[in-house]
Amino acid sequence: QVQLVESGGGLVQAGDSLRLSCVASGRTFSSYVMGWFRQAPGKDREFVGAVTWIGSTTWYADSVKGRFTISRDNAKNTVYLQMNSLKPGDTAVYYCAARLSGTNVDDYQRYLYWGQGTQVSVSS
Repeated sequence: QVQLVESGGGLVQAGDSLRLSCVASGRTFSSYVMGWFRQAPGKDREFVGAVTWIGSTTWYADSVKGRFTISRDNAKNTVYLQMNSLKPGDTAVYYCAARLSGTNVDDYQRYLYWGQGTQVSVSS
């Protein structure tokens, strides 16, 4: 059974940093893309970024480019989302997701597995 478990969310002030973690288990993810999405109240789920499990190809939404960094530790089966210079607009529930490699990594409907989400709140 595939499980994705996020952690690391919390309440911070604008300008602070947070690092989210996503521990993956239940299968081999070598041919997968790991994505991060977020959803604020009343808004659609939004792509944040993604990384290939093999190699280090990354993608980022324009809204987070230069502030957020995705990385992974294969030995720990863990993907990270380092978030710097946080803004109130970054407030959302953040989800980790997994899909097979392919195009349109920003399309949440192509992701097969999802974590339960972790809340990130940024105060001004």
